[in-house]
Amino acid sequence: MTLLEGERLVRAYGESGGRAHTVLASESALADAEVRRFAETFPADEHLAISDGVFGLVSQLASAAGIAAVILTPRPGPAPKPASGGLLLENIQDPGNLGSILRTAVAAGSRQVFLSRTSVFAWAPKVIRAGMGAHFFLSIYEGLDLAEVGRSFEGTIIATAPRAATSLYDVDLRGKVAWLFGNEGAGLSPDAKGIATTHVRIPMPGQAESLNVAAAAAICLFEQVRQRAVR
Repeated sequence: MTLLEGERLVRAYGESGGRAHTVLASESALADAEVRRFAETFPADEHLAISDGVFGLVSQLASAAGIAAVILTPRPGPAPKPASGGLLLENIQDPGNLGSILRTAVAAGSRQVFLSRTSVFAWAPKVIRAGMGAHFFLSIYEGLDLAEVGRSFEGTIIATAPRAATSLYDVDLRGKVAWLFGNEGAGLSPDAKGIATTHVRIPMPGQAESLNVAAAAAICLFEQVRQRAVR
């Protein structure tokens, strides 16, 4: 189970067809008629009104949002073959990075994310907050052997590498392409590198040694969007 905080996230979960285990609302939040109506009518097994003090103890936010939902974390079943645009993520550790990648994936039209066994839990509250509702529009598969997932893909798997000979902007991304990204500090393991069929670099004319993994993912996915738009 996990916790969604704030009306925006709870509403996004409801719009995706989700039903909460419990909806929590603070007394001060319920003083607003519109918020009260939303909290009381949201699909849930139970609805609880609690004091502001107790809500503050439950909340993980510095400024309590006043409304939250406890939900069962989705289990999408066995991982299928990746579809074009899918993301394979190895050992992503920072919740903010993973949430940002998921948000970018939804914005770019991706629908699948595959996470290695060593990656941060995708449904941790910090990841959910960074994802801004993206979780509810993705199929997220966790605890996987990415090499096995990669071998089942019938297309090109692209990984980024700072010293790759080929620029991202010189690769045709209009076909069946999946993306492979690695750990924030160590990058991809040797095993993961082996499943990539193409390695590309993102040109960096400045002095930075590397890019944040979430930024790199955004650049790659939206270059793919750009190329497909000018087909």
